[in-house]
Amino acid sequence: MLAYLIRRLLYALPILIGVNLITFALFFIVNTPDDMARMQLGVKRVTPEAIEKWKAERGYDKPLFVNSAASGLSTVTDTIFFEKSARMFVGDFGRAEDGRDIAREIGSRMGPSLAIALPTFVLGLLVAVSFALMLAFFRASALDVWGVVLCVAMMSISGLFYIIGGQYLFSKIWKLVPISGFGEGLDAWRFLILPVAIGVISGIGASTRWYRTLFLEEVNKDYVRTARAKGLPETTIFFWHILKNAMIPILTGVVVVIPLLFMGSLLTESFFGIPGLGSYTIDAIQAQDFAVVRSMVFIGAVLYIVGLILTDLSYTLVDPRVRFE
Repeated sequence: MLAYLIRRLLYALPILIGVNLITFALFFIVNTPDDMARMQLGVKRVTPEAIEKWKAERGYDKPLFVNSAASGLSTVTDTIFFEKSARMFVGDFGRAEDGRDIAREIGSRMGPSLAIALPTFVLGLLVAVSFALMLAFFRASALDVWGVVLCVAMMSISGLFYIIGGQYLFSKIWKLVPISGFGEGLDAWRFLILPVAIGVISGIGASTRWYRTLFLEEVNKDYVRTARAKGLPETTIFFWHILKNAMIPILTGVVVVIPLLFMGSLLTESFFGIPGLGSYTIDAIQAQDFAVVRSMVFIGAVLYIVGLILTDLSYTLVDPRVRFE
């Protein structure tokens, strides 16, 4: 197991380097520092002196990869790539265009993002799996047919409709919860209950259909017929045998999502005014803050790789036949 983990981590290193290089090329080669200066200064006729001053203040006046004017290690370290991209491998994300420390901002905004994402993830998973098991248990019945119709209808509705409709109905009309914002401590639940409920409801349709398909694929397999021949109750077969054997494909989709919970929800946080990482990314895109966007892309790549490794490890928990040599 340890050798497998080390091997996977070594495989992940070139992937992160590739993501870093592609991101760097998009920001500094396709979109040069001069272009970034013109966009940030926000005026059509910018003097060359103003551009050079802006670049010098932010370290964009250095060579991209190799500084031929320097000597020794400074040839590589005194470059834009090392200072803006390579340092992210050690957690140094630098500063945003407004001067604030990006790592500190990420640390402070991670809590609100998790406060929404974790309850939404856990409740959504429990509701979807339970609903899918019920539909598979009563397969080919009226309950199953209308349940599938309901899932398709929920899938067909845009997530924006749930957000806007929920805010209008529960906040503006009934005034049960705040329409947006975020509170500290225990007071935060008033601001979280609506976005969490909307997140759960908007994801039930697609998740339930997927899990129902997995359960129905297991219903007619040999081990299920053997269990029925032994006289086991149908509920025991579903909740012990079928659910357990369908866990591998479920884990494939679920565990990968867990690290990405730290990234926050772009739409939910923006519409509800939650100061999380999702709204932080949206604000950075709107403000053309390339330092923040680069950092969030890199963190997303790291978390996705971590999710893939966790997925492989979780297989050993539900299927003893899976072993990593």
